[in-house]
Amino acid sequence: MALLRYTLLRLALLGVVAGVLYLLSLRGFLLLLVAFLVSGIISIFVLSRARDDVSRQLSGRVGRINERLAEPPSPEDEPDREP
Repeated sequence: MALLRYTLLRLALLGVVAGVLYLLSLRGFLLLLVAFLVSGIISIFVLSRARDDVSRQLSGRVGRINERLAEPPSPEDEPDREP
């Protein structure tokens, strides 16, 4: 959920920056290029808390996956072998 929230905030920030640049008479490819650059720089400062939430959520998931991979397999997980 945190990743979706962060993505939506980044897109909203990009839209706001692009809108302001459009009002400042930037058009076409230059508008997109400058909007991406400016919104990226702004997001470093403005969206740091949301980015930290994403980081915590992802590291928790990776930690749980690593724990499961580190567990020895249970007898039910191994296939039956007949001699």
